[in-house]
Amino acid sequence: MHSTGNIIADTICRTAELGLAITGASDAGEFTLIKADATAYSDRCPDCDNTGVFRDHVYRKLIDLPIVGFPTRLHVRLPRYRCTTPNCRVKYYQSQLACAAPGKKVTHRATRWILQRLAIDRMSISATAKSLGIGWDLTCQLALDMCRELIYNDPTHLDGVHVIGVDEHKWSHNRAKHGAGYVTVIVDMTSHHRDSASPARLLDVVEGRSADALRMWLARRSPAFRHQVRIVAMDGFQGYATASKELLPTARRVMDPFHVVRLAGDKLTACRQRLQREKYHRRGLRDDPLYKNRKTLLTTQQWLSDKQQARLDQL
Repeated sequence: MHSTGNIIADTICRTAELGLAITGASDAGEFTLIKADATAYSDRCPDCDNTGVFRDHVYRKLIDLPIVGFPTRLHVRLPRYRCTTPNCRVKYYQSQLACAAPGKKVTHRATRWILQRLAIDRMSISATAKSLGIGWDLTCQLALDMCRELIYNDPTHLDGVHVIGVDEHKWSHNRAKHGAGYVTVIVDMTSHHRDSASPARLLDVVEGRSADALRMWLARRSPAFRHQVRIVAMDGFQGYATASKELLPTARRVMDPFHVVRLAGDKLTACRQRLQREKYHRRGLRDDPLYKNRKTLLTTQQWLSDKQQARLDQL
């Protein structure tokens, strides 16, 4: 089909890349309404792949990129056909568009636009949703679906991962709605292991904080991936250690620096409190030397001032 639209409007709105030709436009208040025809489509049945007989036209409504600050709605006219093949499961069908997935209301480029605004421009989900004239939930879901598609459809996603880090994260504090609200975070620390200045790379976030959460994630990975992992960095939680020992038997399990320092600090605090009780038979008060220097005791030596160092020397 040859384009019968306005070439200037098609160029400004870049509808040619969608396979559409603009045939009309109107101001619909808070939206810009664009009517268009498909410039290329197939008349073959999606079930039997035979050519159908033209029946009529239908309109498909799509959400597209905003134009001069106003949300856009596309009304695309598509031909509908009748399948003449005996015993075919499909009686009537309409042509499909390359610019949007079947049954979806948002164009592919609008979905990419959402991800770019959130990831690159750091716009909020609310502002992005308002620009497109859609809801917060739909905007968030579109971004998540595209992230999953970009990550999990990439066969090289886990190539070269030899060091992984595992830790829990408290993502929700509403126990009535989300229970404990913990997730298990798995990151690629291979580059960070070679160069501490290199950032870690997020691999996945799994619901729950347990041995099963990590065990199930590792079980879904390929044997080649599990074999290539040489080091697993984690906190002192026994559940993660158990899961990694079962599914990564050749990997070395280590505790990450943050939790090592935290554990040492907790032991030092416990020792300080014990000495306080043995000497004064009560908890520490403001003027007690041990209590007064409780934070100084947990400070790295290179960050101590001369006054703090002198107080520690007197303990």
